[in-house]
Amino acid sequence: MIDTCRRGKFTDERDRALILFLLDTGVRAGELLALDRQDVDSLSGDVLIRKSKSRKSRSVFLGRQTRRALRSYLKARGDVTRPLFVTDDGERLKMAGLRQIILRRAKRAGIPRPSIHSFRRAFTLAMLRAGVDLVTLQRLLGHADLSQLVRYLAQTTEDLRDAHQRGSPADNLM
Repeated sequence: MIDTCRRGKFTDERDRALILFLLDTGVRAGELLALDRQDVDSLSGDVLIRKSKSRKSRSVFLGRQTRRALRSYLKARGDVTRPLFVTDDGERLKMAGLRQIILRRAKRAGIPRPSIHSFRRAFTLAMLRAGVDLVTLQRLLGHADLSQLVRYLAQTTEDLRDAHQRGSPADNLM
């Protein structure tokens, strides 16, 4: 989907930044759409989620690629309106618009349309596979307790095999 976004054009820059943002932070769609420009530091990658499902603020972070894409989008956008992600008309992007972007990019990529929430699940599994501990994941996702996190951890047999190989008590005796 990211490969369908060309450089330089406003909507392509926005869509690229938006897709990477969802994947890199694991934020909920509503949290993404509520973000204002002042909530994101595109240099450090710090993002303040002010309006979460639990009504508690939290911090999430952007990696290098996402920060670069976000800066390109903001440069192509040119204006200084308050919302972070906007429509072609400069209005705050709404849920229907976000769904349209995901649908359009999936069609162009020739893949089935993912749900917006699937980016959150992909973030969670990628972080787990990279060795991020469950408590940190819980905090990044904004979950009140670990039981909520379990829904996202649909590990494959390969994930389980790799984990066992890393932690096998018998193999690690010597």
